[in-house]
Amino acid sequence: MPLPRLGQIALPVADADRSEAFYERSLGLPKLFRFGTLVFFDCAGIRLMLQGSSRSVRPTSGVCHYFKVDRIEPAVQELEANGVTFDDEPHLIARMSDHELWMTFFKDPDGHLLAPMEERR
Repeated sequence: MPLPRLGQIALPVADADRSEAFYERSLGLPKLFRFGTLVFFDCAGIRLMLQGSSRSVRPTSGVCHYFKVDRIEPAVQELEANGVTFDDEPHLIARMSDHELWMTFFKDPDGHLLAPMEERR
């Protein structure tokens, strides 16, 4: 298999310091390292690279980064306690034969769409 797994996701941000604080403090992602305006976080073995830019950053329509959680309600409560504001409440997206898919959505400081998701069995 030539491309067996995803290793890193790059996300442009306008202010590396502001985004570093949000992803580290508000979302609780473990920071790996920073090199200039590049900030790297660990997402369960996949690196998230925040790429600071002096240009304006526009979120891409139709793109969302989903974070898998064991239980969505406690995750949302903890994120809200850290200052994250959600666009909606956790809700059922789809019923599959072996689980239900639950999500809710919020945006980072640059307007990138993010979502915790639970595969409820």
